This record gives sequence, structure tokens and C-alpha cells, in this order.
Amino acid sequence: MIDLMNADKEAAVQPSSFTKSMRGLVRSMRLKQWTKNVFVFAALVFDNKLFQIEPLLNSLIGYIVLCFLSSAVYLVNDVVDAPADRLHPTKRNRPIARGDVPISLALSWAALLVLVSLAIAFAIDPGFGIIGALYFGLMVLYTYVLKHMVIIDVLVIALGFVLRVGAGAVLVIAIRFSPWMYVCMLLLALLLGFGKRRQELVELNGNSSTRAILSEYTVPLLDQIISIITAAILAAYAFYTFSAPQLPPNHAMMLTIPFVIYAIFRYLYLVHVKGEGGAPDEILLTDRPLQVAMALWALVAVIVLYVLPA
Repeated sequence: MIDLMNADKEAAVQPSSFTKSMRGLVRSMRLKQWTKNVFVFAALVFDNKLFQIEPLLNSLIGYIVLCFLSSAVYLVNDVVDAPADRLHPTKRNRPIARGDVPISLALSWAALLVLVSLAIAFAIDPGFGIIGALYFGLMVLYTYVLKHMVIIDVLVIALGFVLRVGAGAVLVIAIRFSPWMYVCMLLLALLLGFGKRRQELVELNGNSSTRAILSEYTVPLLDQIISIITAAILAAYAFYTFSAPQLPPNHAMMLTIPFVIYAIFRYLYLVHVKGEGGAPDEILLTDRPLQVAMALWALVAVIVLYVLPA
């Protein structure tokens, strides 16, 4: 009798399979990584349209569309990677790999997210719809093929960030948006991508059995690549601050350079000293010095673009 009562209590405490699946589904959508899609607002800010209602609303809708598309990509990725994730020390706890979310449910939800997102995207602007479809197609191709190709794997991820910036430029009909921003975005994404690869390699202690592409990398190689990209991104951003056509001719945008330098060096410190480069999105959400640097950069940039006289 007592055993039956205890069993009833345990059943009452444990969530139903439906609730468990829904929680796992939301977790698999990786809402924290939606922060990556803020780059869709780059054109809005740097094309001096931050306080114009229509471009702002378009950018907000574009952000939501990209968030849904990226979540669909994560669902497909977790389904494809489930066998390998079960062998990984941390990724084995992903809901799909653990069996909390049925594969059919994950794929059905991914398909729904894609259909709704692309319908909204094409309704807003055909160009934005094309970029959204291109982004999703590229990421699916990455999931199945491109992530197994050394160096190209990171380049494709970086291209995804450039497409986010391009999508924002299309939405706000950017006229004076500098090409330097695309260069800076590409280099920043490469820095984060190769930094993540380095941390993954360190965490697995050279054991790449759970992710074959890591066997193509070494820590010295990645350190050299990261050094080159760091120099390139600092030079590219410096050139942007005094050569972009839409900036004030007094070169006041150069005041933001110190914040960029600190943010990049802080990230390198977290990667090389603290070993926290494996999840760039989590670093942005948890590291207070980096958050302060980015907030100050944004504040100074807005003041230069919208407050200071030309």
C-alpha cells in the first residue's frame, strides 16, 4: 500500500511526456542564441534611421523572422547530430539527443517555423524573403555537408552573420550603409567561430571522435588564425570610422575604437585564460565587463551619429 502511495506521489511530481517534450522543444530552439540576430539592426542604426517608425518596425519583424528561422535550423541540426551528441560529454544532455523530444515533433515544428517565417518575410519585402530562404538553405546545407569541411565550416557560419546584416539593409532600404560594415561583420563572425572551435578542441582534450571536423584543426593553427583575424578586424573597424560615407566628417566615430579594442581583447582573454570561448552567445549574456564595453560602444556610436553636429 505504501509503495503504491509513493509511486503515485512520484508520478504526480514528474511532468507528463507532453510537457517534457514541449519543454525540450523550447530548449532545442535555443532562445539564448537569438542574440545573434541583433545584427539585423546594424543597417537601421548606421544608416541613421533608428528613430524612423517604419524602418524600425520592419527591423523588429525581421529580427523575429530570423529568430524563428535560426531556431528551425537548430532543430534540424540537433536531429542530424543526435547520434554524435549522445557521445559528447555535454551535448548528450540536449533534449533531442536524450530522447525527450521525438524526432517527428522536432522536424514538424521546424517546418512550421520555416513556412511561417518565410511567408512573413516575403510579405514584408521580396528581397528580405530571398535572403531568409538563402540563409535557411545555407544553414541546412551546412548541417548536412559544409560543417564537415575544414575552414569552410567556419566561413559558412560567418556568412550567415553577413546575411543577417544584409537582411537588415534590405528592410530599411539602406542608402548610405558602408560596405566596411559587412567586412567588419565577416571578420567578427570568423573570430567568434574560430574561437569556438579552439575551445571545443580544448574541452575534448584532442579527442575528436564526437566531432570529426575537429581532427582537422590544432590549437596552434587556430591561435595563428585568430591572431590574423584580430589584427584584420581592428584595422577594418578603424578604417570604417574615418572613411565610411555616412559618418560625420569630423571623424568623431573614431571615439568608439577603444571600446572595440577592449571588447576584442576581453574576448581573447576569456578564450585563452578563462576557457569560455565555446559559447559566444553565453559570454555576451554573462560577462559583465564585455557587456559594459559593448553598451558604451553603442552609446557613443548613437551620440556620434544622432546627437553631435556633423
